[in-house]
Amino acid sequence: MLQRTGETISASTLNVYPGGKGANQAAAAGKLGYPTYFLGQVGQDAHAGLLRNALEDSGVDISCLRAVDGPSGSAVILLQPSGENSIIIVGGANMSQWELVDEGRQLLQSAGGILLQREIPEEVNIMVAQVAKEAGVPVLLDCGGMEGPISEDLLKLLSVLSPNETELARMTGKPTESDSEVEAAARQLLEQGVDTVLVKRGSQGSMLVTGRDNIKQPIFKVDKVIDTTGAGDCYTGAYSVAVLEGMEPAEALQFAAAAASVCIQRQGAMPSLPRREEVTSALQEPQ
Repeated sequence: MLQRTGETISASTLNVYPGGKGANQAAAAGKLGYPTYFLGQVGQDAHAGLLRNALEDSGVDISCLRAVDGPSGSAVILLQPSGENSIIIVGGANMSQWELVDEGRQLLQSAGGILLQREIPEEVNIMVAQVAKEAGVPVLLDCGGMEGPISEDLLKLLSVLSPNETELARMTGKPTESDSEVEAAARQLLEQGVDTVLVKRGSQGSMLVTGRDNIKQPIFKVDKVIDTTGAGDCYTGAYSVAVLEGMEPAEALQFAAAAASVCIQRQGAMPSLPRREEVTSALQEPQ
């Protein structure tokens, strides 16, 4: 749907949910039972309490979540009857001045893995990824959020880069419609220093591309898609948990696809994220 200048569009409902890419991915991992810590910033507004409570309810440690002046990061999500969405991001506290204190640095250095997103300044991601690299901690960057190219300084610090098809096309200037086109574009990123590219392809599933492998994972079929908001974050969080638990790549992709299939059958971002037993049940369903 394309809105024209001066046009008014009516909506049937207005709902407020906790979310944000980093928070969603942390909550996804926490709900799946993996020990998860969240380093981030919220503002001084009413949304800050909503975010804190939602993360804690998901099993996430928020001892390194810092409050700064101004509003929290927010997003306006326009949800279509089909379940597809368009998103407008307001950076808020995410774009404020960041400081990596000793407690946060120690947490990064002792982590099993680190998830980064592009809803915070690139220089912050580089700083965090550099600390992780020096400590031998793998870093996954979700490409959602900020538009524009990713700096080579950040790319060479990443273990996994995870774009969707649109982001992959934007970064490489290549078409990403077919399997072969997606793989070719992903391999261009490998040549820039990334170890692994995990492409989220919506209804086409996902593709994991490394120097040796190309693994495709179809979606898990569901009766009805309610809301795709947060599905990509759910997938990324679940994939990371699977890898950190020692699953093989194909098994990790399947686990992540099962988690996302539960997520899209419920409304909202963080509230729709599944618990471990729900993913286990989805994996047992015939496909």
